[in-house]
Amino acid sequence: MRYGPATVAATHWPGVSDRSGRSLRLAAAGAFALVLLAIAIPWRLATEAVPPLAIQRTLPAYVRLPGPAPQLAWPREGQAAVEVEGVGSFGASGSATPAPIASVAKMMTAYLTLLEHPLAAGREGFVMTVTPAQVREQGRRVALGESTVPVRAGERIGERQALQALLLPSANNVAAMLAAHAAGGSSAFVARMNATARSLGMGSTTYTDPSGFEPSTVSTAADQLKLARVAMRQPAFAAIVDQPSARLPVAGVVENYDSLLGEDGYVGVKTGSDTAAGGCFVFAKRVALGGRRLTVLGVVLGQREGSPVPAALASARRLGDSAAAALRLATALPAGAGALSVSSADGRRASAVTARALRVVGWAGLALALRLSVRAPGTRLRAGERLGTVALLGQGAPSTPALAQRSLGGPSLGWRLRHLL
Repeated sequence: MRYGPATVAATHWPGVSDRSGRSLRLAAAGAFALVLLAIAIPWRLATEAVPPLAIQRTLPAYVRLPGPAPQLAWPREGQAAVEVEGVGSFGASGSATPAPIASVAKMMTAYLTLLEHPLAAGREGFVMTVTPAQVREQGRRVALGESTVPVRAGERIGERQALQALLLPSANNVAAMLAAHAAGGSSAFVARMNATARSLGMGSTTYTDPSGFEPSTVSTAADQLKLARVAMRQPAFAAIVDQPSARLPVAGVVENYDSLLGEDGYVGVKTGSDTAAGGCFVFAKRVALGGRRLTVLGVVLGQREGSPVPAALASARRLGDSAAAALRLATALPAGAGALSVSSADGRRASAVTARALRVVGWAGLALALRLSVRAPGTRLRAGERLGTVALLGQGAPSTPALAQRSLGGPSLGWRLRHLL
């Protein structure tokens, strides 16, 4: 049998046509996949979530003013403590065992009176009328050798006058009168004194009478410094202890036992002395430095070299003058100090540094706490961008911005490609 051309052309060769179709389909699928990738990759790169820049503190928690620590004129006996209000503490010397404090206890009597009966400038406050019993009591106290001021039955004594009698000539009988007026008697008032001491953190202090005449009224220099700090913030208290003298209705003009008043910035606060306590003195000294008015506060207890009160005054003066002499204006943190380290997701880094120096009043070796507030960065960083604020605690909290030293862009293309999925 013979086949013609038409017959040959129509003949089907198995496998040839199927392979060609599959190839075409695979090629088309491959091309489509490439098109999808060409669209998806740029879209994924553009929309991929980028982690924010990581930020870490490099600023220390504390800095110390440079130089050797000052050597203060601490008393050779007893105990003492001294600080510069709003700046820091020089520490304490001597024993920390509670000891009798004599009439220094009257600081608490005055402070508690002013807490319960605030005294505005130019006002006299409440009025007490002296009773015959109080006149007799004053006589008994004189016989015991206590410090008093004369009173007369029917005499009217205002709050300010009573506090002057209490704090300047250190009248024990007026301390008892204030306790009776405020709480009905010494026992209830003493309970308030001890409660107030606990609230101020005076854990080594025990009051047993409002005048300090009893040797069982004990404290430490560090505790009395805590009280002096808050008492001197009472304008009426600070004004009274800075008076060299005052006039009382019956006693007339009375003098302040604090003979340092008006000398080299000394402005108070309270003397005390007896056989058990020796000489005691809580003092305040004003100092001007670096455009600031500062107060050196200190306490000396148990001074016995010579007459008690003069011994306490002399020790206090040496200590206060040496503390004031140690003060200086210093750079606590220079400009350009490292504050923060910033890193991107792909490991690149930048630093943030202080924009300007922080200068403070202090003394060599003084430790100062640093506070750093941070603004969370985004995914990019510009050179000069503010990332936080560095501040010194206390002293009005002087501060400076922490600025980025260089820019950080988003992650590199290599990082993005590695994190497509």
